[in-house]
Amino acid sequence: MGPAPRPVVRTRTADSWGLGTRGDLKETLSRFIEEESHRDYDREAEAALEAVKSGEVDLHQLAGTWAKAYAETTLEHARPEEPSWDEDFADVYHDLIHSPASETLLNLEHNYFVSISELIGERDVELKKLRERQGIEMEKVMQELGKSLTDQDVNTLAAQHFESQQDLENKWSNELKQSTAIQKQEYQEWVIKLHQDLKNPINSSLSEEIKVQPSQFRESAEANGRVYEEQRKLEESFTIHLGAQLKTMHNLRLLRADMLDFCKHRRNHRSGVKLHRLQTALSLYSTSLCGLVLLVDNRINSYSGIKRDFATVCQECTDFHFPRIEEQLEVVQQVVLYARTQRRSRLKESHDSGSRNGGSDDKTKTADRNYLNILPGEFYITRHSNLSEIHVAFHLCVDDNVKSGNITARDPAIMGLRNILKVCCTHDITTVSIPLLLVHDMSEEMTIPWCLRRAELVFKCVKGFMMEMASWDGGISRTVQFLVPQSISEEMFYQLSNMLPQIFRVSSTLTLTSKH
Repeated sequence: MGPAPRPVVRTRTADSWGLGTRGDLKETLSRFIEEESHRDYDREAEAALEAVKSGEVDLHQLAGTWAKAYAETTLEHARPEEPSWDEDFADVYHDLIHSPASETLLNLEHNYFVSISELIGERDVELKKLRERQGIEMEKVMQELGKSLTDQDVNTLAAQHFESQQDLENKWSNELKQSTAIQKQEYQEWVIKLHQDLKNPINSSLSEEIKVQPSQFRESAEANGRVYEEQRKLEESFTIHLGAQLKTMHNLRLLRADMLDFCKHRRNHRSGVKLHRLQTALSLYSTSLCGLVLLVDNRINSYSGIKRDFATVCQECTDFHFPRIEEQLEVVQQVVLYARTQRRSRLKESHDSGSRNGGSDDKTKTADRNYLNILPGEFYITRHSNLSEIHVAFHLCVDDNVKSGNITARDPAIMGLRNILKVCCTHDITTVSIPLLLVHDMSEEMTIPWCLRRAELVFKCVKGFMMEMASWDGGISRTVQFLVPQSISEEMFYQLSNMLPQIFRVSSTLTLTSKH
């Protein structure tokens, strides 16, 4: 017998089904889906119409549902937003601070400031005594080390000391937090009541209470004369015009001062300090805000460096309008965490596609390392009503690269300044203070040539950014203050002062004399 015949397998192609090529098949399927979808929509529409005709659906209820959906969707029918407590308080405060009651408000704020300052003074004294006592204990233990005590005993004592300090700091932190919360509530209720009484002065008892406040404050200030040390400030002012055709006038100031001098309050009640505080309060809810640029590291907290000093100044006076500095930083941390999560997911997607194409994962590892930190050139903003001369603080992240002498106009710190000036234009900040050398403290490598190169770079970049402002805000006059560290010499200061009018176009004065 021969081999069994092989079975014949017949397959049907698209042509045998009458569908033609693959393109014809796709077109036929698309047409089929479209036709069946239309039939389905028609059946649903006919069923809905039959339900209305038969009375199964209430016609008036259906019309009301459609009207409600339309009103909630279109802007012209939207309800106006109800004013919040913060907005009401802001309006009331703005009215009072521009009335004869402004002196009363400032005196009351100063009284609260003195109260918090005394509380902070007590905290500092208690912490100092604890550290001194712990230092003596540690010295005694170190003398007995190797004799009757071991390294384990030293470590145990150090841990106990650290825990004691933490407990004491937490105790005072909670007390300060509670005191400021009480002050803020009392102050806001008092301001609302004062506003109502001034509108209806009959049977008002607040006017008698208010008149006592200034004398009480002066006595308190004289009895507790802790005054911030003042160093001699060097200052030069210039008026410039920028723009190609339509020129805009701006004011420039060069100062040798500490950045935090614009934030600190003084305990003594001199007229000059009071006028500064009055001007800041008058412009709190206005289109003429004041801002300050602080150079910080990439961690969003207030634990070290100028961040800690700034937070200490903020805590010395209750903020009656905005959240505490700690609460604002917590919000910033949440926003950064969300942004980093989104960026990390996008990087991971690009990494997955790159790894399929043979890409590297270095960028993903870098993103993981910097997950909770901000990058150089990025900044976050805090709002304040309790500082001496500023309303807004820009916390600009910089790294050690700013200490080198080879940064360019494309450096993240410089680009951060540009973005800060853009925010100033879009949010009515007409005065901004900038660290000219992009450092708050001088160090050995910052020689005279280094300072001159850095100042020239910042001057030229800021000039270019200010010329861009005309397209951002239509050409509004602004004040830019360039600050240099207090440790800089007078000779260096005046060299920088001579450089500024060479880079900016300084307005020249015209002296008119009579022919006589």
